[in-house]
Amino acid sequence: MTEPSPSSSSTDFEHMFELAPVSLWLEDFSGLKALLDRWRKEGVTDLRHYLEEDADRVRQCMASLRVLRVNQRTLELFAAPDQATLVARLGDIFRDDMAHRVIAELCQLWEGRLGFVNETVNYALDGRRLDVFIRARVLPGHADRWDRVLLSLDDITARKQSEGRLAASERYARGLFDHSPVSLWVEDFSAVKRLLDDVRLQGIRDFGTFIKVHPEFVERCMQEIRVIDVNRETLRMFAAENKNELLRNTGRIFRDEMRDSFAEQLRDLWDGKLLQQREVVNYSLSGEPIYIHMQFAVLADRQTHWDLVLVSLVDITARKKAEAYLEYLGKHDVLTQLRNRAFYTEELNRLSRKGPWPLSVLVIDVNGLKQVNDEQGHAAGDALLRRVGEVLAKTVDAPNVAARIGGDEFVILLPGTEERGAQNLRDRMLSILELNNQFYAGQTGQVLSVAVGIATCAAGDQIEAALGRADQAMYVEKARYYRETEGVDRRKR
Repeated sequence: MTEPSPSSSSTDFEHMFELAPVSLWLEDFSGLKALLDRWRKEGVTDLRHYLEEDADRVRQCMASLRVLRVNQRTLELFAAPDQATLVARLGDIFRDDMAHRVIAELCQLWEGRLGFVNETVNYALDGRRLDVFIRARVLPGHADRWDRVLLSLDDITARKQSEGRLAASERYARGLFDHSPVSLWVEDFSAVKRLLDDVRLQGIRDFGTFIKVHPEFVERCMQEIRVIDVNRETLRMFAAENKNELLRNTGRIFRDEMRDSFAEQLRDLWDGKLLQQREVVNYSLSGEPIYIHMQFAVLADRQTHWDLVLVSLVDITARKKAEAYLEYLGKHDVLTQLRNRAFYTEELNRLSRKGPWPLSVLVIDVNGLKQVNDEQGHAAGDALLRRVGEVLAKTVDAPNVAARIGGDEFVILLPGTEERGAQNLRDRMLSILELNNQFYAGQTGQVLSVAVGIATCAAGDQIEAALGRADQAMYVEKARYYRETEGVDRRKR
């Protein structure tokens, strides 16, 4: 074969250099080598520190470089009409953040390498910012002087912009997650799915019965949940200083009623419900119960393995307390804290249908309340009624019921209690009332007195009659009170 002539090889190189699809620069680094050698002789050992001390030293290094030749792709990339214009305007190309990044290149040469790689920033002559990946190599035969260095520049602007958009999107998503006003948990349920799949392979079809027979399976599933991340609201809601403290104490958060809630969640997952919501109770690390509306979702592209689940928790404790208070108000008298007339009526209807029998009733009326209201004002009268509430609350225990059914009218219902038991309870009530009078004697001087009537019935159709008898007995006792109380007008009852 005929060996290619030197002139032919040279021509091929010229064509390859000129037509290469990447930007190529042939440069003379001999001035840079001389500068670095001088600094080394002057005692410089840490080039990075030396350059970072004085920005002019970096500019001095860059000024020592000489461009010998560039290819056509370089002119296109940097929007230069020709090499002369490009070289004349190198200050427009290598500027701004380029100066700091070139330190990494210089340090690689300082360490004895005959080349370097780096990601840096250049600028086209039309002002476009160019992210470039640069490779440099001192050509063979020029290692002593560095007078021939070949550099290639890959334009990675599009990739960097894409990475920037992705990073911005991730920051945005992270910001939404971190600053969400609701508690967010990212969890891995893949181990739970494997446990459920194993149970299904064993031929189990009635999963509800299975977990009743094997409650330890529910506990194991709870232990297999892996928490990947939580947001700031989660830490605040559960009174945790940081994520590690929260994750170390999940057993204190998910306890008691939570086991039953999680069992329901497992049943739904068994049935293929990968989007769920329910109300549950968790606990803060300070021990306070937190009523929560939970939404659980296996992410759409993770439904094969359940390895990415988003759980959102909304604190509904305030709402639950408000609902409980409204329910309390619906069944309680605000002034005395006893049951109100509405509850009394419902309870009376229930007892008339179901018993138990016998049923005893105590009808109670406050003596002298009108006189107190007229002479001392309704605030004093209300204080007297509150004291009745205190006495009855300490006298009556469930399943018995004490209720305020009118202004100064009270009733005690004693299901399953004979008349003797009712009389014993009346005696206990009057003893507590006497203690109450002793307690308040030094505060208001107002003596609390009540009239009590008792009756007993054996069946539901006799309740109204029993109430009538108790009411009549109360009026008899009240009349006796006024006869025995000197100077009291009975109309002031």
